[in-house]
Amino acid sequence: MKRLDKFEQDMLKAYDGGILKSTSPTNAELAKFKAAATATCIKERRVNIRLSSPDLMDSQARALEEGLPYQTFIASVLHKYVAGRLTERPSGLTSRSSGRAVKRRAS
Repeated sequence: MKRLDKFEQDMLKAYDGGILKSTSPTNAELAKFKAAATATCIKERRVNIRLSSPDLMDSQARALEEGLPYQTFIASVLHKYVAGRLTERPSGLTSRSSGRAVKRRAS
C-alpha cells in the first residue's frame, strides 16, 4: 500500500476525528439528478428539415471531423444554439464552451 504524505495523513486524521464529513448526495438528490439527466437525453420528437446540398455536405464533413454521426452533430449544434452556448457574431457563429469560431459559407 502507498504511504500517505503529510497532507494526506492530516486529511485522514481530520476525517477520522469527525472534522470532515462525507458529502454524498441524499436519495432525494440522486433522484432529482437522475430525472434531470433522463429529461435531457430523451429524444421524443422527430423533425424533418430541408437543407441545401452544400450545407448538408459541410455538416457531414464537420461531423466526420468531430467523430460524430452527422444527425447527432446537427442536433448538437441546434441544441447549443437554443441553449445560448452558440451565439451569432458578425464573423459567424462561435461556441462559448470552446471559443472556436464556426465559419459560415457565404450564401
